[in-house]
Amino acid sequence: MNSELSNIKCFIIHLQRAKKRKKFVKDIVNKVPIISEIIYAVDGSLLSEKKIKSILSNKKIYNPKYPFKLNSGEIGCFLSHREAWRRIVDQKLEAGLIIEDDVRVNPSIFNKSLNFTFKNIEKYKYIQFQVREIKRKSTIIQTENELELLYPVPTQLRTSAQLVSFEAAVELLNKTKKIDRPVDTTLQMFWETKIKCYCVNKSGISDHTLEAGGSTLAQKNHSKLKLLRNIKRSVYRIKILYLSKFQNKKI
Repeated sequence: MNSELSNIKCFIIHLQRAKKRKKFVKDIVNKVPIISEIIYAVDGSLLSEKKIKSILSNKKIYNPKYPFKLNSGEIGCFLSHREAWRRIVDQKLEAGLIIEDDVRVNPSIFNKSLNFTFKNIEKYKYIQFQVREIKRKSTIIQTENELELLYPVPTQLRTSAQLVSFEAAVELLNKTKKIDRPVDTTLQMFWETKIKCYCVNKSGISDHTLEAGGSTLAQKNHSKLKLLRNIKRSVYRIKILYLSKFQNKKI
């Protein structure tokens, strides 16, 4: 692969007890065209109360307030991504490709998109490879043949795969010494993190959570609680959408 960057690495976040995900990790290593390093994910179910208190804020950090209590899986996920950011910084990488262990890579698409992001990561800092269609109209920042670098508002949720620059990793580590919401919703708040998240229109990454044994984050709820959560989530997302558009005009 003809890379614009000479010092990058792929970090695969893998939850060891999720046995069905081992084959996904092996497949990612085989298909990603750069050196890979496995990060054993922080298992939220094994976190001590002391460790949780050391990272989780007992009061809101950002507005709007996140409407749910973080579960142990979400805390473990956040800590795992912080570890990936830390390794980018500690190893003095120009950028790190962070991939979760429940996706598949289509090399014919992904390699082109990855090369495209290499050319743009120094300027744009954080570029997502989304596993879902980007439905909202997004600003087109850069183009190369059929590829587009997009800036969606609000930032797309999910952290399945992303290229993160050294500068972004430093900033995110500094901004997340304490957390009050999951990692993907924190990333939406670019006016607080000072890192805008971009994405490519063709990622070559697909989600296979069910095949990989299901989500390690979700909690089961009774129908009434599920309805209430859905209402709270909708209200929260409306607030994020409004703030994202408002703050984007200011920056």
